Amino acid sequence: MLGLKRGTVALLPHQAEWDRSAEEVGALLRQVLGAAAVDVQHVGSTAIPGIRAKPIVDLVVAVERLEDVEPYGEALARAGFLDRGSDQPGQRLWVRTGADGDTRTHHIHVVEAGSQAYAAYLAFRDYLNAFPEKAREYEACKEALAAAYPQDRGAYTAGKAACVARLGAQARAWRAKAAEAGEKRCIPPGKRG
Repeated sequence: MLGLKRGTVALLPHQAEWDRSAEEVGALLRQVLGAAAVDVQHVGSTAIPGIRAKPIVDLVVAVERLEDVEPYGEALARAGFLDRGSDQPGQRLWVRTGADGDTRTHHIHVVEAGSQAYAAYLAFRDYLNAFPEKAREYEACKEALAAAYPQDRGAYTAGKAACVARLGAQARAWRAKAAEAGEKRCIPPGKRG
């Protein structure tokens, strides 16, 4: 299954369809954005095979400057991506919907390639894939919130903020330690978007 009605929360076991969809939509984004897309990666819970996730695929697109995507707004719209503006400082958000227009299937986070946001997306994904016990900890937090707020995605998202912040700090520290040791990337095999 891919997609959820806007505002709702449901967690499903990992599905191979999510990885395939991330590859297909990532390729489409590369085609539409051309050289403006420095990198496209599958991130978020659907990129962590060991845990349950909302069936909405998150992709992060790295660009040199956020302004670099502006000329592609119409092309992105023709390809089925809806511009949702700046959902967080230093980021732009596009969404892809199902045929009904109310089911979200993909969240596209556009960030600058050298930004902390870009590094944080990759570190979080890689850390949870490298440490299954941390992934299960994140999953337990999400499951409790999904049970409490199945019709309120805002409350669900707000509720997991502390857990995301704590695990995100651990992920960044892990990535920094790996960088000090001379490792160029900490991405487990098969996890490039």
